[in-house]
Amino acid sequence: MRSYEELVDEAAAADVSGWGWEWLRGRATEDRPQWRYSRILAQEWSRAGSALDLDTGGGEVLAEALGEVLGAGGTLPARRAATEGWGPNTRAARSTLGRYGVSVRHVDPGEPLPFPDASFELVTSRHPVTPDWAEICRVLAPGAAYIGQHVSHRSAAELVEWFLGPQPRGRDPRDPVREGAAAQAAGLRVPDLKLATSRMEFHDIGAVVWVLRKCVWWVPDFTVEAHDHALRELDQRIRDEGPFVTYSTRHLIRCVRPA
Repeated sequence: MRSYEELVDEAAAADVSGWGWEWLRGRATEDRPQWRYSRILAQEWSRAGSALDLDTGGGEVLAEALGEVLGAGGTLPARRAATEGWGPNTRAARSTLGRYGVSVRHVDPGEPLPFPDASFELVTSRHPVTPDWAEICRVLAPGAAYIGQHVSHRSAAELVEWFLGPQPRGRDPRDPVREGAAAQAAGLRVPDLKLATSRMEFHDIGAVVWVLRKCVWWVPDFTVEAHDHALRELDQRIRDEGPFVTYSTRHLIRCVRPA
């Protein structure tokens, strides 16, 4: 294995924009939920007349699904839109999704969605920052559905606690039951809610640094300099004991606006 300094310097300089994970190939692994969200996304977008993808990142996940639809001879919604709240991702998404005729709007967190009431037959999102259920309900047409794969509570807890210490076990807004209740309070029905726990392995310290730079909410204000001691200890553990194991938690939620 290469030196600590070489691995960390490489990861610190790497691009972390968008939602692509190719940089981790051969350096980290994560099992996937059994429902395969990209397949669901492709199926649902192929059936809708109008569709919106929220917090689309760099557009990579949606683009994969739309490519799958077209590759199978299917058709895309007549009206296609997406939103993103981080400038670099918005620019990347416009480039990635433009070829599929998807209009990408920049929407800062907490802002209302820039679309009329009841304007979409389908709304989707993979790993939204904070779902605004009232806005989702507002833009859904009566009888239309929201389908999302969300990051659940205590995802990658073992990794987070390596750097931050034990975390409180109190109420977490990402808890799937609490999210379902919030969706219902906004006027949506929740006919389907599934939870999955998946094994993650980090094979070198560079993979850890890259992920913490990308998933900035895991260890807020993470920098290599500020967390040098914890990083070096984790690097030595990986060298001595093999991959660092943690677990991601995801939930698949389907909500319907009553007709």
